[in-house]
Amino acid sequence: MDLFSKEVYFTGENGQGKSNILEALYYSAYGSSFRTHNDSELIKNGEEAMSLRTIFKEENGNTHTTSIILDKNKKKIEKDGKILHDRKELINTMPCILYNHDDLDFAVGSPERRRFFIDQSLSMYDVMYIDVMRRYKKILKNRNLCLKEHKYDLFETYDIQLVMNGLEIQQKRKNAIFQFNQIFGRLYEQVSGITGVSIRYSPSWKKRTSGNNEEEELMANTSLPMIDEIIEYVKSKQKMEKVMCTTLSGPHRDRIVFTKDGQTFVPTASTGQRRLIALALRTAQAVYYTQTTHKKPVLLMDDVLLELDPDKRQKVTALLPEYDQLFCTFLPGEPYQRYKRDTTRVYSIKKGEWEESE
Repeated sequence: MDLFSKEVYFTGENGQGKSNILEALYYSAYGSSFRTHNDSELIKNGEEAMSLRTIFKEENGNTHTTSIILDKNKKKIEKDGKILHDRKELINTMPCILYNHDDLDFAVGSPERRRFFIDQSLSMYDVMYIDVMRRYKKILKNRNLCLKEHKYDLFETYDIQLVMNGLEIQQKRKNAIFQFNQIFGRLYEQVSGITGVSIRYSPSWKKRTSGNNEEEELMANTSLPMIDEIIEYVKSKQKMEKVMCTTLSGPHRDRIVFTKDGQTFVPTASTGQRRLIALALRTAQAVYYTQTTHKKPVLLMDDVLLELDPDKRQKVTALLPEYDQLFCTFLPGEPYQRYKRDTTRVYSIKKGEWEESE
């Protein structure tokens, strides 16, 4: 199969293997699947191993090869012939932006899913963010263990580490969402016709302002007085935390809300409007990545136009950002001829086999 074309479409009935091709590309890019957290599920029934080898040519002409082997639950990743010991070393090789049905969670799902989207966007280009997130999660896990076991000797140390790493996460999230809002609202208006929609970031570390009951963000900067103030705030929650046996404040409790003209939007939005939020977010993610790195991503679109009317489908495809390559899956009957170009390669997928279509 020739995947070097600018656009490649896969068409076929459900369950024939279209999404498997996109999953293979995504796995080659990140060393993980978007459909399962269990790598063993990627291995064909009756087999003990699987392998993927990918060649990716950048716009500047540089070529990279990646190889991933799963053998009896052991994973081996190579890039340009060098064994990688951390998946983060793979991330910048073939940057993929995935559009799929689960993206609706970013609009209507749990706060954790919305945080995941922002964290994923930052991780695509900022390796340091991956490191600080890992440190924070480790500190949080240890602190929660202390709460569950009622052992508080190391609490002061954990509080300082929690705040230092948590502040860095919140500042990066705040900056990212500010940049996203320069892109997202415009895209959403163009595809939906609805104005005034934006993303609001509500960090969990807040304080009471003097003279009233309003809360303000405790993350204006990372100076020592501010750090001390947040540590005191964290300490003020300890009595309740000892009862609940869990950490009640920090980046893992941050909230991300979609608003229209300052008011919460999602609860009153239609299903179609919510779906468009997810699509606009992914497109904004691609634009944001290009603005930050000056590189074009590879777009993977897995049957995401299915629930939109023909007019919205054309608007979504017309607003796709610049990309290195585009891979799309379609069900039979989808009028992909409206979107394809003269150079687009179209493959019909049936029972895991493919053949090129006219």
